[in-house]
Amino acid sequence: MDKNSIIGLLLIGAIMIVWSIMTSPSEAELEQQRLQDSVAQTERLAEERRAQEAESPQSQAPAPEALDDSTRASQYETLYGAFAQAAQGQNQFVSIENELIRLTVSTQGGKPYNVTLKEERYTRYDSVPVHLFDGPDNFFGFSFFAQNRLINTNDLFFEPQAGKTQIEISPDGQAQTLKLRLDAGGSDRYIEYAYTLTPGSYVVDFDVRYVGMNQVIASNVNMLDFKWQFDAPRQEKGKSWETDNTTIFYQYYDDEVNYLTERSEMEEEDITTDVKWFAFKQQFFSTILIAETAMNSALLKYQQHPDPDYIANFLAETSFPYAGGPEQSIALDLYFGPNRYAELKEVGKTYEDVEVSLQEIIPLGWGIFGWVNRFLVIPLFNLLGGFISNYGLLILVMTLLIKLLLFPLTFKSYQSSAKMKALKPDIDELSKKYPADKPEKQMEKQQAVMALYRKAGVNPLGGCLPILLQMPILIAMFRFFPASIELRHQSFLWAEDLSTYDSILDLPFSIPFYGDHVSLFTLLMAAAIVVSTQLNSGQMNDANSQVPGMKFMMLWLMPIMMVFWFNSYSSGLSYYYFISNIVTIAQVAGFRRFTDDEAIRRKLHEAKRQPEKKSRLQTRMEELQKEQARLRAQGGKPAPTKKGPKKPPQTP
Repeated sequence: MDKNSIIGLLLIGAIMIVWSIMTSPSEAELEQQRLQDSVAQTERLAEERRAQEAESPQSQAPAPEALDDSTRASQYETLYGAFAQAAQGQNQFVSIENELIRLTVSTQGGKPYNVTLKEERYTRYDSVPVHLFDGPDNFFGFSFFAQNRLINTNDLFFEPQAGKTQIEISPDGQAQTLKLRLDAGGSDRYIEYAYTLTPGSYVVDFDVRYVGMNQVIASNVNMLDFKWQFDAPRQEKGKSWETDNTTIFYQYYDDEVNYLTERSEMEEEDITTDVKWFAFKQQFFSTILIAETAMNSALLKYQQHPDPDYIANFLAETSFPYAGGPEQSIALDLYFGPNRYAELKEVGKTYEDVEVSLQEIIPLGWGIFGWVNRFLVIPLFNLLGGFISNYGLLILVMTLLIKLLLFPLTFKSYQSSAKMKALKPDIDELSKKYPADKPEKQMEKQQAVMALYRKAGVNPLGGCLPILLQMPILIAMFRFFPASIELRHQSFLWAEDLSTYDSILDLPFSIPFYGDHVSLFTLLMAAAIVVSTQLNSGQMNDANSQVPGMKFMMLWLMPIMMVFWFNSYSSGLSYYYFISNIVTIAQVAGFRRFTDDEAIRRKLHEAKRQPEKKSRLQTRMEELQKEQARLRAQGGKPAPTKKGPKKPPQTP
């Protein structure tokens, strides 16, 4: 064997030794595994002994139960240290409630086990009360190292602290408080959860106290990790639409609100800065955790759920500062309730350290569209809601009021279209003078058309600008209706729920991009759009005819696309667009009835014969052009300046 071979073997051996050292479990991990194996072996031996006892009932051997309990207690003490007693217990459920919600807490983990909304208007699509979450798989708790052991409060048993009733009532008889204590090996060492609920509120105060835990938690621990995870049940009839509107919102401390991308099978965000609150948001309901101070970073994740009875799995992992003193508190608030703009905004006002914008979880649109919803649509909707209980009629009245508000713009647009129509014969003459088969003449045609508009006093954009000014309201409505919880379970005519789609026929199959049902409000909306477009196209000149297929696209293609698009949308939105187009049709018909096209044409021709009015800028530009032309004619020399007679010198 040569020298190189020996060196190679030595290097291979060294690598294998280093690899085995690096991958071998630590002493703590080995000890933990030995303890777990010991517990498993103890359970197995106890089971075998009980089997032998059953086969030999006359045996005089002592009963193993006492020994098993003692051994098990010893093993739990080795595994959980000061929390050994809390590792064993029987799960119980304790509830606190007001007229709005019922919160059921599990003593295992001291965690919220179930939240039920009690108001009759808040039921699921199948008439079952709304449960925001429910089940033993919920994970809710803190984790930390204590006595060289990783402790998860979610796995340990808490004890209620208020005797038989288990609920403390405030001196004024209003607030209910449920206190649960996790024993850490002594009356002066424990973790306490306190849930407090007041009448008329969806917010539960959640206070966590660490008492004497500096004797148990490792001295080098300065952060307490917190994890909350649960499956969100389905609440609405249209699961696909509810899924598309399910995500996690959060707010940076004293900063803007952000959210995880919607309509994704799985989305995750690792936030490295302080967070004020996060919300597990569904279409109409949310579960929100708000910190009185701040959370140090957060990992947020949601994943669409494959089970048809669930929407998503939510996960949030964050941490809170831990000072290590004899007593420390963490103050949190839990919001369990509807995504109602006024309600969320009012809850946010209770925090003084920073601005809490919980209402931002409602998708009202960005920029000007959100402003229209906040300052026009929502106030008007709430105002009418105080007088009109039927939401179908409310939408009708609100549509009429908005169309009345926009009437000046609509009339201005019609007037401009009528003037353009009156000038159509003149434009046709210009088209003959400058035929389309001569591209070099098209610039001259455009100049001639603009000169015609200018002489007649017609603004070619006069019909477009009013329509553009109406667009923010149309788009704002597109965001408002699907997000309005007030429409949920509100019926009108054949629509059972204005917040989701209406169906007059359920298909035995599903059509791609359309669905498995037929929405009548969507069909009526599309038909109204066709009629409205046909009427308005008669007022326009032949501009659309210059673009091949434009008339077909505007008259037929767009309504057909909207049938597919809106079939699974909120029926309240389709109903609003249907009413809006019906009012537009009536307005155009009225304008035509009371508008004299011949009078408009005569007036325009009279305006053409009048001398064209020039602005100061036009006059100044023409003077400059004349001056430049005169200078060029003189060879670029300035005109001679006239001088007066020379003055005689003055005598001093």
